[in-house]
Amino acid sequence: MLVELNHVHLQYGKHNPVFSGINLSVEPGSFHFLTGASGAGKSSLLRLIYMSEKPSSGKVKLFGQDTTYMSRSKLPSLRRRLGVIFQDFRLIPHLTALENAALPLRVAGGSDVQIRSHVIELLAWVGLEDKLDAYPAELSGGEQQRVAIARAVVNKPSLLLADEPTGNVDEPAALKLLHLFAELNKMGTAVILATHQQTLVERLGKPVLQLQRGQLIQPLARAA
Repeated sequence: MLVELNHVHLQYGKHNPVFSGINLSVEPGSFHFLTGASGAGKSSLLRLIYMSEKPSSGKVKLFGQDTTYMSRSKLPSLRRRLGVIFQDFRLIPHLTALENAALPLRVAGGSDVQIRSHVIELLAWVGLEDKLDAYPAELSGGEQQRVAIARAVVNKPSLLLADEPTGNVDEPAALKLLHLFAELNKMGTAVILATHQQTLVERLGKPVLQLQRGQLIQPLARAA
């Protein structure tokens, strides 16, 4: 099992818990949409899995390891198996689009030739072939988002966590990105994609995890 949440509670302050005893199991190679109203906790759930948030109680396991009280020194090796698309993109300002997208491969020790050819191809696929040398400040919000997506998927992670990855692009571009995630999933990457865009959910016909009043309703089967 890639991800296991057992009776997880998350609460900020004394009132209004975000989650109340949710359970979740994510198998290798699966694809789930994560839905819910604004403020339902979609981003918080992804942060729990990514280990940037700790539960108030309960256990979170990632790749078979209990991360709830894991020391910070052990987190990077697990995170390298993840691809994460954040809502705020988190691009490095002094690096170009090509350099930002290539970061996971650099960390993994890939050669310059392999990195450049692979990253250029991926950036072209997301429509940024003419923005390779542009810095984040020179890119629109949608273009920055596509660089962040390329960076998240470039090393074919075991698990991709995507927080509203199509929120800053138009519908044709969103559908193209959705098919990119589907192709990555076919190659073995499990995907959890948080979105409020119901039309995209209906297009792909994958199981849906729905957050509602602090509870996780899963999975809701969709017709293919």
